[in-house]
Amino acid sequence: MLGAVRRGLVSSNTVLERIMPLLTPAAIVVGVLNEASLLPLTWLVPWIFAGMTLIGSLKSSFRDLFTVLARPQKLLILLIILHIVMPLIGWLAAMLFFPGDPYTVTGYVLLFAIPTGVVSVVWVSMHGGNIALTLALILIDTLLSPLIVPATLYLLMGASVQMDAGEMMRGLLWMVVLPSVAGMLLNQFSRGKISTVCGPPLAPFVKVGLFTVVSINGASIARYLKHPDGKLALIIAVTFVTVALGYVIGAVVSSRLHYDYANTVAVQFNSGMRNLSAGAVLAVQYFPPAVALPVISGMLFQQILAACSGMFLRSRARRQEQARSAAAASSVVSAAADRPRPL
Repeated sequence: MLGAVRRGLVSSNTVLERIMPLLTPAAIVVGVLNEASLLPLTWLVPWIFAGMTLIGSLKSSFRDLFTVLARPQKLLILLIILHIVMPLIGWLAAMLFFPGDPYTVTGYVLLFAIPTGVVSVVWVSMHGGNIALTLALILIDTLLSPLIVPATLYLLMGASVQMDAGEMMRGLLWMVVLPSVAGMLLNQFSRGKISTVCGPPLAPFVKVGLFTVVSINGASIARYLKHPDGKLALIIAVTFVTVALGYVIGAVVSSRLHYDYANTVAVQFNSGMRNLSAGAVLAVQYFPPAVALPVISGMLFQQILAACSGMFLRSRARRQEQARSAAAASSVVSAAADRPRPL
């Protein structure tokens, strides 16, 4: 009986992974259409998110962390992209297109200040990337988030928008940091068994939790999405371009630094992925609803852009493999032609 349930959960997770690009946009639609029934459930969001983080952290271990920290160059590059380059891009784009609108500008800064997404593990593993680097980045970025997120907002926004930095730090600590540490400790004490035994059957609950969180947060800004105007269209367009730039920057950096395929996959996905569910929770709980619009609009594109990024990676890998095969064949032909012919 339990074996059948486990197989069913693992199979359902495979199906959910295939439809990941459509999951969050569909959740936003559900939230907008069910605003009245979902808004009273807002109090559940931090609890659901904490559970998602705990399940997603069961794969993390101190060994993976120390392996990456021993050679931290790639980790530091990713942190620079995530928390210096991208927040500045988001802030500059928002200041250019939405001058005099501090709430929308704050939304873009928050969009790129939040840590990398736990769901990036799914995409990196699907495409054969460096899992150890991804897990170490998620763990370190998550642990630093109570400091990085309020600090980034303060440095780029100053006193333009009122925020309770202490309360935000406590929210990140409860929703993200403590569940991550708990998951890592469970993995450590079980010597990796909990990840192997419990990870696969619990994985679909992360996707279901993501759908639920996005739906509830979508309901909180339904009044904006139900009455679209030119400003909303511009927010969606600017969000698409800036979120896409994260993946592009990761690809360019990987190419310039001549990373192998596994590290290229990890850098490209982690440069573009964000924990937008956490960002939406923060936006809804600690800011006026207008701040949530850029973050929620990012959910429309992040998974779709991740799928496109995966197609690009596979296409480039095939081209490189064909080029290597052609070069090898050419060298064989040249070697044969250079052999002395018998008299």
